[in-house]
Amino acid sequence: MSISLHDATAPPVSPGAATSLLEAYRPATDRFLASPRHTLLGRGTTAEVPHDDRPLTQRVRELLGTLRRPDAPAPVVLGCLPFAPDAPPALAVPDMVHWAPPLSGDPLVALDVPYTESRPDWQVREVPVPERYGAAVAAAVARMRAGEFEKVVLARTLELTSSREPDLPALLRRLARRDPAGYTFAVPSGPGRTLLGASPELLVSRQGGLLTANPLAGSAPRSEDLAEDVRRAVALLESAKDLHEHAVVVASVRAALAPFCTRITVPDRPTLLRTAGMWHLSTTVTGELADQDTTALDLACALHPTPAVCGAPTDVARSVIAESEPFDRGPYTGMVGWQDADGDGEWVVTIRCAEAEGRRLRLFAGAGVVAASTPEAETAETGAKFRTFLDAMGASL
Repeated sequence: MSISLHDATAPPVSPGAATSLLEAYRPATDRFLASPRHTLLGRGTTAEVPHDDRPLTQRVRELLGTLRRPDAPAPVVLGCLPFAPDAPPALAVPDMVHWAPPLSGDPLVALDVPYTESRPDWQVREVPVPERYGAAVAAAVARMRAGEFEKVVLARTLELTSSREPDLPALLRRLARRDPAGYTFAVPSGPGRTLLGASPELLVSRQGGLLTANPLAGSAPRSEDLAEDVRRAVALLESAKDLHEHAVVVASVRAALAPFCTRITVPDRPTLLRTAGMWHLSTTVTGELADQDTTALDLACALHPTPAVCGAPTDVARSVIAESEPFDRGPYTGMVGWQDADGDGEWVVTIRCAEAEGRRLRLFAGAGVVAASTPEAETAETGAKFRTFLDAMGASL
């Protein structure tokens, strides 16, 4: 196994250091992840993380330990995990990992990716249809107002089929250039399947003895009109419904991470995070680890699933999701990321994503439902979130 390392904290030594890895991505054999700290490209597969009765964190730790060599960089596991905790992982140690600084610091990322290929003639199927999704939201709201639970995240999908397979490398490049400061990824998610997306949300990262989490909850679509865009941002910061939804998530994140920390810092109020298509309420949680043997994946598994992608209480929300969603989420609202044998790593919440298989793309979007939610608002929110992918594909709903 060969690993090529660069200093991810230093500025690019030349324009194109990060975009060259983006341009080099090839489906099936490669794993790509860009974050605000790194750009990674993994090639080939040295070993896959097995699926057995041992805890996932143990399987990853033991695999990386067996591959570690003296005087060599720490081996890295890279890939994705599904929403269901008992489903098989899609994690592997690549033959070679190339690292570069973040895409946001590479001036070449500003260049457009023209449609050199003819655009596929997509056939779109909504699952469930908006009316049925709205009915599920209304039913969940009624149960919350009756005191059964506090929050649930309900999702829907778009199933897109075409007469030919989509150009996944070109799609990945468009996603990355649309939000270069976010988390863009493309990894195998199963036999013949590729998960790709552009998530705004860091689940957790670990660097040495420090951890960072960035829960997002509460959203509003952007506007092309500057004055309206600012109005929506201010309204989100003042929305009692969205602030409550956000507080539920932040409290859960703090409760999950505090046992691992000697110190944990949680700001009193959220700030705004902006993507190309959405405004989000955002809180950055930081902490100092009590035990240096705690890995990034240990922390991620303690957090998953947060109320931002599932609900609260978790067990009740999972039951409501199973009753309400007429599809298997698969990798959607799971996590995607990396970890090395030293325990450092980054794990991202798998949202704003699609799973490609042959001539089909399945897009996912969800909305956090609380007692103050309305079917119309949550349906509109999922529609706005679909835009991340639809714009990159040149498709429409």
